[in-house]
Amino acid sequence: MKYLCQVWFDGTRLDVMTKEEKHKLDSDSFGYDQDLMASGNMIQAEALQSPRSAVTVRVRNGETSVTDGPFIETKEYLGGFILIEAKDLNDAIRVAAGIPLAKLGAIEVRPIHDFGPDA
Repeated sequence: MKYLCQVWFDGTRLDVMTKEEKHKLDSDSFGYDQDLMASGNMIQAEALQSPRSAVTVRVRNGETSVTDGPFIETKEYLGGFILIEAKDLNDAIRVAAGIPLAKLGAIEVRPIHDFGPDA
């Protein structure tokens, strides 16, 4: 089964980290991704740019509006994701708990909806 692990964290925590702490976090994250690839759990992982680079798109009554930045002001933001293959939810939770950024924020684990013919 596929699960999306959304990585949520407070970006200001990264702002106060030393260069060495950021390097260790990056190294730990890359290493964990390598471990997930070796175990067959990894499908895709990507880090996202800051919410300052985001736009929010809405279509209402056929009209498209674009707003700079995220719609909701919040301390934590989506910083990246890891799409994984796991046996079940417990296995997905085990994988999510190993994500290094879980120590700074939260990992939301959500199953991917299967639109296949047997769904």
